[in-house]
Amino acid sequence: MTPHEDGELLTDAIEYRSMGTTNHGLWLQANHDISLILAYCDADWASCSDSSRSTTSYAIFLGPNLVSWRSKKQPTVSKSSIEAEYRAITYTVQDTIFIRSLLAEMEVWLSTPVQLHCDNVSASYLVVNPIQHDRSKHIKIDYHFVRERVAHGDLVDKICSHTIAVS
Repeated sequence: MTPHEDGELLTDAIEYRSMGTTNHGLWLQANHDISLILAYCDADWASCSDSSRSTTSYAIFLGPNLVSWRSKKQPTVSKSSIEAEYRAITYTVQDTIFIRSLLAEMEVWLSTPVQLHCDNVSASYLVVNPIQHDRSKHIKIDYHFVRERVAHGDLVDKICSHTIAVS
């Protein structure tokens, strides 16, 4: 596949993803290196003064281009900052799976796992460590599908400083 064809496929994917947002715009850098998905996520624990629910935010890049982002109040109250961050990781990974699937449908294959950047060390350790600790027992098992993504090699978790977290 030529770089021109790769660009056309990526353009089609972006058009598909941005349907219904005709009043908005995306600025994309001309870059033929779309082999890496970088994802940054964060949670603001119990930030809503009325409901005590946390806010999740994330930004996902394909190469140098921002292709997905979100900031949303979490549906339930988190009992700890680790749980809030782990939920943010979960929502981010769900979106990266969708992006990888969309690219695969267009026969654009990524050779490297998604790099997930999270500024919460405890939540990052929970992603890669299958052992339940007393402090994390309250986190629901349904969020542990992120561990499966790490085990399959689809995801690499990276701890980053909150000062460089784009989300």
